Amino acid sequence: MIEKASVVIIGGGVMGTSTAYHLAKLGCQDVVLVEKNQLASGSTSLSAGGIRLQFSLEANIRISMESLRTFERFAEEFEAEIDFRQHGYLFLATEPRDWAEFQANVAVQQRAGVPVRLLSPEEIGDMAPYLYLDDVVGGTFCPRDGYADPYSVTMGFARQARRLGVRICEETEALDIKVSEGKVRAVVTNEGEIATPVAVNVAGPWAAQVGRLAGLELPVQPYRRQVFVTAPFDELPKQIPMIIDFAPSFYFRREGASILMGMTDQEEPPSFNTNFDLEFLVEVAEKAAYRAPVLDRAGFMRGWGGLYTITPDDNPIIGRDIGGVEGFYCAVGFSGHGFMQSPAVGRILADLITSGQTNHDLSPFRLERFEAEEMIGEKRVV
Repeated sequence: MIEKASVVIIGGGVMGTSTAYHLAKLGCQDVVLVEKNQLASGSTSLSAGGIRLQFSLEANIRISMESLRTFERFAEEFEAEIDFRQHGYLFLATEPRDWAEFQANVAVQQRAGVPVRLLSPEEIGDMAPYLYLDDVVGGTFCPRDGYADPYSVTMGFARQARRLGVRICEETEALDIKVSEGKVRAVVTNEGEIATPVAVNVAGPWAAQVGRLAGLELPVQPYRRQVFVTAPFDELPKQIPMIIDFAPSFYFRREGASILMGMTDQEEPPSFNTNFDLEFLVEVAEKAAYRAPVLDRAGFMRGWGGLYTITPDDNPIIGRDIGGVEGFYCAVGFSGHGFMQSPAVGRILADLITSGQTNHDLSPFRLERFEAEEMIGEKRVV
């Protein structure tokens, strides 16, 4: 049993292992990560694996740019193959309001150094002739965007963290966070109590429950997002972008010899449901056949449900001394962007814990924004 630690990280997904690695890299000793199941067994391994720079908020763009640089060198730096493929993201706008937003977003992205460009329907047709475009008014494309395998990324962070001395405890659930005089004192687990001045909430869909352990109510809720994979399908090119039909929040990309696709169900309430249902598959298949008619001939192979942890403005809560509790840190509520932003956010948390400072603007991610009504919503959410 571990009785004492300098930092206890709660959550063994990609955000937790990234934080553990970056803390150890900065020389932080006695770091413990607790995961109630197995590493990457929650929403991380169920993610579609997208990685992109195309956001509306500059703070998100900056975090994603740093994260992308890590993904681009991950195989070499972490000695781990993550199946990283930079085939780009192609966003399609069918509504004039969305097209106006896209143009405003691209101006912000380009000022930040993102190699993104606006595309006319004709240019989109040249890039992706398999798409139905009669209702498309324009699009955006960034060639540096892509996707990777979330499980492999998580294990790469975890392996290096262990080499640097982090103790990772699977099947170890946080049951309580002891707080006295406004400070974190200990994390109580099913394996015993760990005295610590720092508790880090990176529990993904379970972030609100972990917040309550410290006496806080965090405005985050889990929502199911279903993903489907076709049988091997060779009627599309071997390399295609991640294509986002923005208005219905439908997307598809290559998954090896198959096609991976998904869509947001706007009517579904929050839950921890990770099953998939065939009725919704029919809706997704109809949208797929509409946007890429050739997909009408694709057969279904498998499906699953993952969990987005969503906040009221689709931006995360990132910071230190959350809710006035000294030593309580959070990086939660990424609304589907946690995997792609995990390398930078893990470093940000490590910097905050070791020095109290970060070189990123975290003002849009303060918990207090919700009470102060200072929310700046992220527009590029699928």
